[in-house]
Amino acid sequence: MSIDPRVALSSLTTALEEHLIAASNRRGDGDPSVEAAFFAVADAFEVYEDALYEAYNEVTPLQVFDDEDNEEEADVDEDEDLEIVDE
Repeated sequence: MSIDPRVALSSLTTALEEHLIAASNRRGDGDPSVEAAFFAVADAFEVYEDALYEAYNEVTPLQVFDDEDNEEEADVDEDEDLEIVDE
């Protein structure tokens, strides 16, 4: 059973709004509410991306990186605002 991309998008938007609230109420480094909101955004994005692909054979220009990917990205020029990733 596939998820309607509009429903997945709504969930992603909600997750982003909750992340903003958590970030604005941060109580120091490693705040568990910010971390939970961060992962909720990543999860909601992946559901949206999958739903979009299933329904329309389309993807977004965005990508979720895990910790291993972040280590590799540290070598990328930090002055570059946007990098297009070809798969």
